[in-house]
Amino acid sequence: MPRRPDTPCKHPGCARLVPYGTKYCEEHAPLHSRDVKTTQEKGYGTRWQKESRAFLRANPLCVRCQQEGRYVKATVVDHIVPHRGDPELFWDRSNWQSLCKKCHDHKTMTEDRYPVYEY
Repeated sequence: MPRRPDTPCKHPGCARLVPYGTKYCEEHAPLHSRDVKTTQEKGYGTRWQKESRAFLRANPLCVRCQQEGRYVKATVVDHIVPHRGDPELFWDRSNWQSLCKKCHDHKTMTEDRYPVYEY
């Protein structure tokens, strides 16, 4: 039975081949250690759930939809500047905004999709 071919490393600009099912080569795997952690390990545990629910009660409308003149219920608390594991930025309420799922998904796919890594 034939096996699946190796795939390129998912790190931007890296063309090394890795076994199918592996995302990153040995060199880049440490840079993406947060990609394999659970949401609990990333900080989105019980405390986050309580804080985000309270934030949504205080800010019930989607910020982006409001800017377009629509009134849509917010369901997600978004970090305006992605925290990338920085706990101070993660808990900074001035870095939070209320978004509907549609706006949050669009923001994540367009603005937060390709992180900039500094070495």
